[in-house]
Amino acid sequence: MSSPESPRSSSDPVRARRAMIALWTKRANRLGYLLFAAAIALFIVAFVVDFNDTMVTFITICMVIGSILLAPAIVLGYAVKAAEKDDVAQGL
Repeated sequence: MSSPESPRSSSDPVRARRAMIALWTKRANRLGYLLFAAAIALFIVAFVVDFNDTMVTFITICMVIGSILLAPAIVLGYAVKAAEKDDVAQGL
């Protein structure tokens, strides 16, 4: 799953910070997608059983919080990957 760190990456504060950001973006992605899945499941349950205000509120809350988590997590995840790719291309 994760690659072993080289001695340079553990001593480089920029790479250590990137690794921490990558960890948090991974967590935010998982939680955001989980909330989207919960919203879909709640929608199906509400569609089959009965749409009421409570179900609509839960679905909306899941969608809003999932979006708030996913938007920056996706952007930061791509930024970390691009920065690492650039470092490798420059031989750092």
